[in-house]
Amino acid sequence: MKILDKYILISYLKTFFSVFVILMFIFVLQTIWLYIAELAGKDIDFIIILKFLWFFTPKLIPLVLPLTILVTSLMVFGGFSERYEFAAMKSTGISLQRAMRSLTVFISILALTAFFFANNIIPYSEYKWQNLRRNLAQVSPSMVISEGQFSQIGEGFNIKVDKKYGENNEFLTGIIIHEKNPSKPNGNYIVTIAETGEFKSQEGSNTLSLILNNGSRYEDIQERDIKKQKRMPFAKTDFKQYTVNIDLTELNNTDIDRENDLSNQNMFNIRELFVEIDSLSKGYTKDIEAFANNSYYRTGVSKFNNKKIKAKKLPDSLDSYLDLFSEKRQTEIAKMALNNAKSTLQTIDAKKKAYKIKTKRLNKYEMSLHDKQVLPIACIILFFVGAPLGAIIRKGGMGLPMVVAILLFLTYHFIGIFAKNSAEDGTLHPFIATWLSTFIMFPLSIWLTYRATTDQGVFDLETFVGRITKLFKKKSKK
Repeated sequence: MKILDKYILISYLKTFFSVFVILMFIFVLQTIWLYIAELAGKDIDFIIILKFLWFFTPKLIPLVLPLTILVTSLMVFGGFSERYEFAAMKSTGISLQRAMRSLTVFISILALTAFFFANNIIPYSEYKWQNLRRNLAQVSPSMVISEGQFSQIGEGFNIKVDKKYGENNEFLTGIIIHEKNPSKPNGNYIVTIAETGEFKSQEGSNTLSLILNNGSRYEDIQERDIKKQKRMPFAKTDFKQYTVNIDLTELNNTDIDRENDLSNQNMFNIRELFVEIDSLSKGYTKDIEAFANNSYYRTGVSKFNNKKIKAKKLPDSLDSYLDLFSEKRQTEIAKMALNNAKSTLQTIDAKKKAYKIKTKRLNKYEMSLHDKQVLPIACIILFFVGAPLGAIIRKGGMGLPMVVAILLFLTYHFIGIFAKNSAEDGTLHPFIATWLSTFIMFPLSIWLTYRATTDQGVFDLETFVGRITKLFKKKSKK
């Protein structure tokens, strides 16, 4: 390796690792900010919290690494131009491409490493993180309860609260509890509503007491008589204070390191994603075919293919097939047809929602597959955006290069987010949505490299102003 290549590579590596550590620290702080309410004050060991952050950190690499490459390239090459080091290189016949040669090799190796990391390390860490998070939620029941949505505690309670507060989130407001009937597990027949509540438990006890204040308890009464069922009988009890006891035997026996049966699109590598996508696609296709065949069979058309049915000769003057039946029978046929049509429409609406969920899941798996492939390509392209742009703007340090890098990366990142959100519901193809932001940056990298190689600015302001001036002069002469 020549002295010049060594000098450029060492300068880049020093800045690269510094920027990477700073950005990673910022994103880890954001993670702590997001999950600190779920971790603090739950009698959880500090080592477990560090393990939680350790398993979450690899998820940040696809976001931090491209931004680090972009920022570092702008800072290093901007500093070289600002100190006229590129001018000295060009005076000796060394072009920009020649100066970037050692860094191009380094970025290529880094891109391959990023691909290996995204394909192997991130899926494993995602599984371990989700697994640890579920086990932590079982250790502390207050962690299970999320504000504004129903959360299950134990086998028979679904609890929704408007707000949690207190040192250990033991105080609750706006409480709704759906309690299952042990004799009739299917359905929520008991509903309890309370204004406020508080978790209390004795040390060493396997029972958690939820003390409710100022509320009501509703219980549906199941009648065997159909006429009485139509009246929808229920029992209502108002209370000033009511205690709900929750058995925590299973929760107290929770092992933090226990392996749960978890699965989502972020827990698979490329080989496993191909298998999952193929399985989901075939199941989706079979489900649609089965629904189409079932709908066709329900129409009754298939019965007319029976050769044993003999067609009767119809009269010449016949306005409608219903005229063949009596008025009473015509009314019954019309009601039956109307009910069948309503039933079919309801089934179609329900299937549309189910197919929408399956389509969204399948699209997520396909996007996860392309995300692992696009990461190394994005690293290379963003390098060829940042390096020539830094040479053009001729400014190093943490000022202007940082601002330009953040604006470029936010544009790149937001385009990807909006495209992926559109792809989830099928508006865009998952391949296009995942690669769109990279496809947009690719011609920009070629254009900036060309402008930097030919010693041109991003915009030729003098030529633009000169053309505008000439245009106004022609108008004034006329």
